[in-house]
Amino acid sequence: MQIKAILFDIDGTLVDSNDMHVMAWEEAFSGIGKTFDRKTIHDQIGKGADMLIPTLLPDLDEAKREELAEKQGQIYKAKYLEQAKPFPQAHDLLAHVQARGQKVVLATSSSQEQLDYYLGLLDVHDVVTATTSGSDVEKTKPAPDIFSTALRKLPGVEAKEVLVVGDTPYDIEAAQACGIATVALRSGGFSDTVLRDAGALVIYDDVAALLADYDNSPLGR
Repeated sequence: MQIKAILFDIDGTLVDSNDMHVMAWEEAFSGIGKTFDRKTIHDQIGKGADMLIPTLLPDLDEAKREELAEKQGQIYKAKYLEQAKPFPQAHDLLAHVQARGQKVVLATSSSQEQLDYYLGLLDVHDVVTATTSGSDVEKTKPAPDIFSTALRKLPGVEAKEVLVVGDTPYDIEAAQACGIATVALRSGGFSDTVLRDAGALVIYDDVAALLADYDNSPLGR
């Protein structure tokens, strides 16, 4: 089956930002008197705030969850967003996908504001067919909403003709719920065991390694 479209996660996949999100969450939690070690927070990265906060603070009421999510976003924007850098060859991979006639979709749990910034950072406005952010859906990853919404923006393309490229088990879980397989990357800091147990089709080090092996990868077959 020829792959017609590829849905790319951004944080930890195309942009080296996962550790920055961890630090922003650490500061936000500290602001309400809560402390978690960085690994505990990192293990939840890939989820949107709507999924991450209830996992770590299940007793926090909805209003305080919203306040905490907003605070984390403010911290990330003020301290870290402009420090985030694309992984080497991230732009080249997306351009290569487009050049092969496959559609490029960015599908992230991050906010629309962050997505817009990343589009410029990656210099892919002319490469991307469609985008979906956490601002577009009721539930972020690992719920399927991000990817199911992206699929609806690809008329005539079926789930079996699509692959996801992501770095977290939550990308894989969300994709599976839509009937989509995932090519996983180690660049987000999750172990092979975690990614494989979640159901990764294959695992690469990063976008550069995937680009180098494109023709042999599930994306290029």
